[in-house]
Amino acid sequence: MRADKAYSSRAIRRHLRERRIIAVIPEPSDQQGHRKRRGSRGGRPPAFDPVDYRNRNVVECGFCHVKQWRGLATRYDKLALTFRGGAVLKAIVTWLRALGDTPYLGAGHPGTSAPAGALTLA
Repeated sequence: MRADKAYSSRAIRRHLRERRIIAVIPEPSDQQGHRKRRGSRGGRPPAFDPVDYRNRNVVECGFCHVKQWRGLATRYDKLALTFRGGAVLKAIVTWLRALGDTPYLGAGHPGTSAPAGALTLA
């Protein structure tokens, strides 16, 4: 699990450890100082992989992109199942556009129009 410094408490780390989930959470400077002040009783620093931590924004950007769809951003759906279906549909459309050979700028973009038969949900 990748998280930022706000989720670096001992309780959260213990909870993840009990469930055998690898935590990639940086240690805040105040926790580092407290641990070092305690000396050998402070324990060893928690494991942290800075290379893996850099990929944390990929998930956040993915959610942000999906939430740009008006139907998801405004939560018009009354049932959670319907909302989930909309989120899955938006994810599929996003992935299909990413897999396409030519860039699609969307209908209404200056100088372009939707290809014939294209599904436009944006």
